[in-house]
Parts: sequence; structure tokens; C-alpha cells
Amino acid sequence: MPSTSELLIDDGAGIARLTLNRPERRNALSKSLLIELGTVLDAISQNASVRVVVIGAAGKVFCSGHDLGEMAGRPEADHRELFSTCARVMQRLRSLPQPVIARVHGLATAAGCQLVASCDLAVAASDAQFATPGVKIGLFCATPMVPLVRAVPPKVAMEMLLTGKPISADRALAVGLVNRVVPAAELDAAVQEFCDAIIASSPATIRLGKEAFYNQLALDEPTAYMRAVDVITGNAQQADAQEGIAAFLEKRPPIWKEV
Repeated sequence: MPSTSELLIDDGAGIARLTLNRPERRNALSKSLLIELGTVLDAISQNASVRVVVIGAAGKVFCSGHDLGEMAGRPEADHRELFSTCARVMQRLRSLPQPVIARVHGLATAAGCQLVASCDLAVAASDAQFATPGVKIGLFCATPMVPLVRAVPPKVAMEMLLTGKPISADRALAVGLVNRVVPAAELDAAVQEFCDAIIASSPATIRLGKEAFYNQLALDEPTAYMRAVDVITGNAQQADAQEGIAAFLEKRPPIWKEV
């Protein structure tokens, strides 16, 4: 997977590290960057050697959202295509077989906050801030709202959407938008801890578990349990589950067989 000028790719040791590389534009999500990110995610989905994806950014800002320079004076069809492209990429993060971790520093605003909320896990530097400030320019953050309200309590989401004011990394941790907050110097180490823990588990089980997690979110509890029983029953029949059980009983490390 070759890097481009807008998206840097470092693929090794089971981790695909994707770096937004538009620091001069505060890593705004141009249409071309979104298309490239979607293409790369599609390729990663077919690459069994990639166990975890990490999304970070170059420069001082994680992501400032959409590139407003591309939106000024454009017709409705262009706006619809831009937002639809972004929505597809955000949903691709959820449907990707591999877990995706956001590595956040600086500001994550509008579609940048949407990107964080769409990732499976997020680690933030202590100086990071998160906002959906579209309301301040007359453009309500309707698409960032979708993953945001699924990541944080509704009243917190509404506060962010209606006021446009940023929340700190510590508050983002408290409301569930991020998993960990660490000093900036420890950001890579904290991300690596998550990567190591995921890579240590069965890749087949991780893929199955991520899909099952998102599939049951919108279901009522009885239906979710019915779905979960089907999932865990099938999972128990898989080679890696049987290997893991045997390894536990025999007090030895498991040797995963499925990829």
C-alpha cells in the first residue's frame, strides 16, 4: 500500500499506521483524501497480515473537519457527494474486519471529531480537544452527530452540537469519546499497548467479535441475546476457540490457527 501526498502509510508488524498528511490545511478532509482513505481501508480489509489500524495525523492538529475551501459556492450535487463519500468512509471504519484506533493530538473538530467517534478505540494526548463547531458558521454538524451520539450520552452530544464549544481530553475520557488520555510524549506507547493486546488474540475471534458488537448495538435486548447466542455458538466451534480452551486447561500459551 503506497503512501500518497495526503495520506502516509506505514504497514509492518501487523499494524497499518495511516497518517493524515495535510498539516498546512490542519489535516482537513478533502474529497481526494477521503477517497484515498476509503480505497486504502478497502485494501486493508483484504490483507490478513494487518491486525490493527492506527489513524493519526501530521502537524499540530489531528483533523479540522471538511475542507471548507472545497465547499464554498458549490452546487447541491457536489455537497451531497462530499458528505456521502465521508459517510461511506466513516461506516467503512466500523465494517472493517480489523480494529481501528484513533491516535489523537491537538484539535479534532467537526468531521475530525466524527473520525474519532467512528474508530473502535481512541487514545488522546492530554492537550487534545474535541468539538463539533459547525453551528458557529451556520452548518450544523449533522453527519458528525451520527457516530458522536453513539459514542457519548445524548445530552453531551447535544451540548457539543448546539454550542460548538470544545471539550477537553479529560472530559472526552469521562463521557466515553476516548479510551485513554496520556501525556503527548506517551501517546505512541499507549497506542502500542492496545495494538499489542489485540495482536496477541486470535485474529479470527477479533474479526468475529467486532462484527458482532456493531450488529447488536441497535437491537433490543432479547433480540441481541438471540443474535449473541448464535455468534458465540458458532465461535465455540472454531479451531481457535477450541485451541484457546485447550491451552487454558493445559496451562500453556495458545497457538492461533485461523487468520
